[in-house]
Amino acid sequence: MSHVLMAALASASLAAAPAPVDQPSPPPSDHAAMDHQGMDHGAMDHGAMPHAAPPGSASRYTHRMGPADGSYSTGSGTARLPGAEAPGPAFHLMAGNWMAMLHGIVSAQYTAASGPRGTGKLYTTSMLMGTLARETGWGRVQVRTMLSHEPTLARDGYPNLFATGETAYGQPLVDRQHPHDLVMELSARVDVTVAPDTTLFVYGGPAGEPALGPSMFMMRGSAIYNPEPPIAHHWFDSTHITYGVVTAGVAGRQFQLEASAFRGREPDERRWAIETGKLDSWSVRGTWTPSPRWAIQASYGAIKEPEALHPGENERRFTASAHYADGALSAMAAVSAKRRVPGETLTAWLAEATWAPGRHHALFGRIEHLGNDELFPDHAAADHEHAVPVTKLQAGYARRLPTALGELALGGTVATFLKPARLDASYGRQPVQGTLFLRLRIGR
Repeated sequence: MSHVLMAALASASLAAAPAPVDQPSPPPSDHAAMDHQGMDHGAMDHGAMPHAAPPGSASRYTHRMGPADGSYSTGSGTARLPGAEAPGPAFHLMAGNWMAMLHGIVSAQYTAASGPRGTGKLYTTSMLMGTLARETGWGRVQVRTMLSHEPTLARDGYPNLFATGETAYGQPLVDRQHPHDLVMELSARVDVTVAPDTTLFVYGGPAGEPALGPSMFMMRGSAIYNPEPPIAHHWFDSTHITYGVVTAGVAGRQFQLEASAFRGREPDERRWAIETGKLDSWSVRGTWTPSPRWAIQASYGAIKEPEALHPGENERRFTASAHYADGALSAMAAVSAKRRVPGETLTAWLAEATWAPGRHHALFGRIEHLGNDELFPDHAAADHEHAVPVTKLQAGYARRLPTALGELALGGTVATFLKPARLDASYGRQPVQGTLFLRLRIGR
């Protein structure tokens, strides 16, 4: 499967269109500058669409779903992103009153890290997302799915120095990023308009994302070209694949309040099937979108036994984030504290940004700091279950090319780490990690 994906990426690169001259990105509110040529106006039933579209309605034919005035965009699950977030490519089809949308990312990558724990690996990652949406006289209905080929990878995934979380072959994953599941999302959302610009909504399904944390890293504009998952992933958005979710809330143009019941256990290492279980955990989240350039959220969750290797250990997680976007620039800062019950509280913070001033170049970076107590699972190790402070500093570049299948990006990233000197024997004095990537964002 990985070879097939790499061949597809190579074919897309050969089909790259000639590169036009770079131009600055249009202002996010300049609707006259938007390309409407791909919209099949004749196939749209405008009579079925209310003039005052509900807060969850689609206004742009990209994968950024949001209200007609662009006050916000929808990220993963029910999370919000700034409305000025640069829209990504997607394929669309109108079928009566239904709009079908397909978009995704396929990437071939090589990651190598220095030091005693460093390794190198060539691998592929992917996510393919499909949406069916329909406006009604009383609101809106949306059905979504997200799939990945990553279960075909080895269970221990790929290198990511200082990352921890989940298991492979019955052992905890350390300095590795786990693969994603075949079914990452299978959900539906129904919005009912109760007042001008205000809806009550219910979201849920056998696979989805609860109201906890910011939008997952793969769908944030601030991280869209970054090939490496955050090492603080399990502080902020590890619940983006949750098997069993029900969320209810109230949504307006500038606010959203919501609460979720969900299954707390993280997916196991057998990643082909949808798992089942009790909705034994809960979360609440408030999001404020004061303007199209900002999305600010705070959330809290009580998670029942998230880690399979720590039975009886629950988690209380708090997150807060502020996301800014103006079309060319997308940036996010976030903080998190997770308290083990029983156990100590571990904190993390993260700042990341992507700057894409034209159609062909993107610069991106990330700084994150956390205290991690899972780097030494061996009970005989001196730092076993001791929180070790680690800081990762990362920068990268992507060259972007339009193709018949979507946007192709070729680039690389390099990272270095700050850590206590006592970790030199395990990681080297100054560990370094780098990734080269070829990434296709599917759509037009």
